[in-house]
Amino acid sequence: MPETSLPAQSAATPDITGWTCPAPLRDRPRVVMGHGGGGALSAELVQHLFAPAYGGETLARLGDSAALSLGGVRLAFSTDSYVVRPLFFPGGSIGDLAVNGTVNDLAMSGARAAYLSCGFILEEGVEMSVVAQVARALGNAARAAGVEVATGDTKVVEAGHGDGVYVNTAGIGLIPDGVDLRPQRVVPGDVVIVSGEIGLHGVAIMSVREGLEFGVDIESDCAALGGLVDAMLAVTPDLHVLRDPTRGGLAAALNEIAAASGAGVVIREAAVPIPDPVANACAILGLDPLYVANEGKLVAFVPREHADAVLEVMRAHPLGRHAAVIGEAVEAHPGLVVARTGLGGTRVVDLPIGEQLPRIC
Repeated sequence: MPETSLPAQSAATPDITGWTCPAPLRDRPRVVMGHGGGGALSAELVQHLFAPAYGGETLARLGDSAALSLGGVRLAFSTDSYVVRPLFFPGGSIGDLAVNGTVNDLAMSGARAAYLSCGFILEEGVEMSVVAQVARALGNAARAAGVEVATGDTKVVEAGHGDGVYVNTAGIGLIPDGVDLRPQRVVPGDVVIVSGEIGLHGVAIMSVREGLEFGVDIESDCAALGGLVDAMLAVTPDLHVLRDPTRGGLAAALNEIAAASGAGVVIREAAVPIPDPVANACAILGLDPLYVANEGKLVAFVPREHADAVLEVMRAHPLGRHAAVIGEAVEAHPGLVVARTGLGGTRVVDLPIGEQLPRIC
């Protein structure tokens, strides 16, 4: 890859306090939208503000869910909040997201979700029919995922201080014996597998939010991945790490794993399954599909000796029929993700600063 150099800074440094840019500056004294985007700004907020305030070794692992030992059993525990706009979109709703997102975070620890809590924050004036529709969608998604909503809470804020409906869910599940999924287990030679076509959720949200038409209907991939993970673990419990590439997309997930493991990651752009509607929409809007959010996909780092068998069982599952090997972990460039392009070159796939599409989950 060619090296570049920056010009020397002039003695008269301009005052940039009044400047704006699409990617927010990292030293802002106030919260910006990028802090919720799952990229570098989100990571800095967690690592430099929340984690030091809370303390604790469990939180410091910063996984999709926390793996806990309690009463002689291993539990996964996760919580998430959902502020998607609009509340209903092709392929799902905020209710579906609230269940599937938390179920999937637990699944990334190898756990099958058992119970959820559900908190509703309602804006004064929102129609009861809308709240009922969200609640029904949430209940149906929970039953489909085989999880019970066991407790909950409701709060109401004044008109103009919310966005209709916000939802928070937390979940717990049991981690099977012999399963140890964490990025620190990644080693050079591991095969990187993605479970299917990426970018569908982010583009679906954007199309309805902005009233864009791309010539075809694009639906979110919102789905609960517990059954797919069970099938993978039945092949071998020795999967090294799983991650669902939601905010920040596949690029953010790969960067988080590379940074935590210290391994380098190489992917082949041509091998990444990107459906034509997503590729076309991103080309029109100047977006990179690797950074577009997903809500029903996972990326797995699998020991090479098990990769073929894991890929086969993934493709036999309805949520993994487009699964593909997209790369591998390497010793070179530790902590970095690079992509081999179709032209034979390579490019660094960096962690996004903020997010291309806000409020997608």
